[in-house]
Amino acid sequence: MNIVTIPQASKWASEHLRKEVLPTNISYLVQYGKVKKHGENGSTMVDLNDLKKYYDSYNGKREVSWKKNLGDDLNWTLSFDNLREVDTTKHVHRLHPYKGKYIPQLVEYFIDNHTDDFKKEVYFKTGDIILDPFLGSGTTIIQSLEMGIHSVGIDVSEFNCMISSCKATNYDDEYLQKAIKKLIASLDSFDHDNKIQDFENELLAELAKFNSVHFPGYDFKYKVNQGSFDENKFATEKEREFLPVYQKLLKKYSIKLKQDKSDSFLDIWFMDNVRREIDHVFQTIKQEKDVKTRKILALILSRTIRSCCATTHSDLATLKEPQLTTYYCYKHKKICKPLFSITTMLNRYALDTLSRIREFSKLRKPVYHSVLAGDSRVIDIFEKVEKQNPVFSKILNKQKISGIFCSPPYVGQIDYHEQHAYAYDLLGFKRKDDLEIGPLYKGQGLEARRSYTQEIADVLNNCKQYLKEDFDIFLVANDKYNLYPEIAERAGMKIVNQFKRPVLNRTERDRNPYSEIIFHFKVE
Repeated sequence: MNIVTIPQASKWASEHLRKEVLPTNISYLVQYGKVKKHGENGSTMVDLNDLKKYYDSYNGKREVSWKKNLGDDLNWTLSFDNLREVDTTKHVHRLHPYKGKYIPQLVEYFIDNHTDDFKKEVYFKTGDIILDPFLGSGTTIIQSLEMGIHSVGIDVSEFNCMISSCKATNYDDEYLQKAIKKLIASLDSFDHDNKIQDFENELLAELAKFNSVHFPGYDFKYKVNQGSFDENKFATEKEREFLPVYQKLLKKYSIKLKQDKSDSFLDIWFMDNVRREIDHVFQTIKQEKDVKTRKILALILSRTIRSCCATTHSDLATLKEPQLTTYYCYKHKKICKPLFSITTMLNRYALDTLSRIREFSKLRKPVYHSVLAGDSRVIDIFEKVEKQNPVFSKILNKQKISGIFCSPPYVGQIDYHEQHAYAYDLLGFKRKDDLEIGPLYKGQGLEARRSYTQEIADVLNNCKQYLKEDFDIFLVANDKYNLYPEIAERAGMKIVNQFKRPVLNRTERDRNPYSEIIFHFKVE
């Protein structure tokens, strides 16, 4: 064995992979049982042979393996496999969860006009205007702000527009800091039921004892990762074993789990105490006089309650049924519990939001952006921008839009309003599910595909009247039904190039090789 410290392992891995590997990256591998932990008395050590085995079986051979599965035309440059999660979720990109978004580096690659790669064509320049007619969580407009390009984003979902607008807003730092402190302090004034805190303290102590015996951290995770252990069977046994302890504590402290009503999302998916805390904090937010500040505080609360749903950690993104008991967590490899208070999450996300906004404020350029709520198939972009920002409107009318970079919804994959049902319940936005293009609830059948093809073409036909003559359109899509050639034809355009990229580091438990294509459209 060749046992070394975490910093030594970091240095070795950087040389072995010919790219920077931080000590935190090594610690992550140990924490999640990818490599075995050695050392005693708090000193974490790893075996370089173990580390080499991991990299050779996973990282080193990944490109070869993926190309074997998905084809040699895979553009590995666009995999961005050298990036860490902290890079792909930089600054405001992580202000709120959102299913189906692409990483900011993908936008950068196509709109960056300061590239060192002389072989890469430049499509947009500083001062141009770029459009995203499927705005989502705002990745394109945020990167445009960072790179000195004006931008317009459109989305049919009012909550999506709120996410994007909050990310793109310039805040008064001192005022926002005070407002966030007031938000955090608001829970202190809540009439807390002390028995909840006492209950959680005793429950956590019991869980710690139980997990230390049956799920001993790194060793257990390493054992599971070796693949020679029936995790499901063992987990089910231990869930049953701990459940009476949990039930006894519920009875001891007379804890109320369910709310009295079950009429809405907020009624069904949150513990009684959590719901009462949410309502209390929301009342505080509604008293904030500054509109911009009120919106970002509401976004912090929305992010908080999303993490406080009564569900397992593995199912946060795809809710199945309310989880009101302790359970085996496939993410953390131990027995976990549902949340009975929002205090910890609200504190964490409030401070994280302030930090990310400050980081982005140092990077953003003095360019304009507009976030428009509407249907991209029929919206009048010039009219909407003029009402919102007359100064930007003059620039827009004079030079028009240089092109589009967006990811249209994939046919039959996501119900975009439903993924934020909690926020619609809380904030009272009107849902417009019927205006979504290619939603999950319509499926992927022949009729759904026909409708999708026409509706995406309708968006392009409406938007192109606001574009320059020699525009460039980039559409990020997983086109498994080969719909985009027909979409291009119906929009009076042609596909001049396409870039097939592997999608790495997916958060779902399904980690099978997966690719998407960036279609480059131009006018016929």
